Amino acid sequence: RVMAQLCATSELKSASGMAMPVFGLGTWQSTDEALEKALNAALEAGYRLIDTAALYANEAVIGRVLSQWFSSGKLKREDLFITTKLAIDSNNPQYVRESLETQLKQLQLEYVDLYLIHMAVGVVHGDSFLQKGGPRVDMSTDILALWKEMEKQVDEGLTKAIGISNFNTKQIERILSIARIPPANLQIELHLYCQGKAEQEFCRSKGITLTSYATLGSPGAPPGGLNGANFNPLLDPVVARIAQSHNKNPGQILLRFVLQLGIAVIPKSTNPDRVRENMKVF
Repeated sequence: RVMAQLCATSELKSASGMAMPVFGLGTWQSTDEALEKALNAALEAGYRLIDTAALYANEAVIGRVLSQWFSSGKLKREDLFITTKLAIDSNNPQYVRESLETQLKQLQLEYVDLYLIHMAVGVVHGDSFLQKGGPRVDMSTDILALWKEMEKQVDEGLTKAIGISNFNTKQIERILSIARIPPANLQIELHLYCQGKAEQEFCRSKGITLTSYATLGSPGAPPGGLNGANFNPLLDPVVARIAQSHNKNPGQILLRFVLQLGIAVIPKSTNPDRVRENMKVF
């Protein structure tokens, strides 16, 4: 269960045959200019996993940076593992191919390594979080029919592997009951204060790899919490003591904690120095 021999090139392997790096760059909530700098810093530092999504509206920026690296000869496509996620207004079999093809065009790629259903419930096609009142929930979302269409994208060579994000174990069980190609990865919020032990146990028993987002506990979230308590693990005194004893910072301790559970991490930062610092956990 615990990965003792961790290094920057360590991989997680799923029962479906996918091998993915354990460490990558998350790209949620980044401005174009900041993301470009962070991504270049990450690739220079040795990151080989990049995580994005249609929802993040940054795939075109990532595509430009990757294209520059490929054309320079510094990296080949097969050197990188690119994860992206289905548009949340496309949680319907009829829109999956269209969404993935649009995303590939923006990423300037012929395929992605891992394509995830972003969430188990979609929103009405064409609706946006920017519209007044927000998007409407699509009550007709059928995750089984959706999964069958995801499998077709593997058959067509548009993605090497498929998985899910923000699904619970009952929803994954339903998919496994009809899957020809089982989910290779589950991406969920997972950190010191939200360890997802049931999900960990379930995924290990099924050969599904896990990716943690918000591994640092969402430091960008508003303060407060229950009775005014601060639930930011970066400020946890035990984490601080461990960090001091190992000459590391609290963020590095939190990343290492999850990595040692055999779970991939994708910390997001737009600060090039922090991007480099985050990787010094091996």
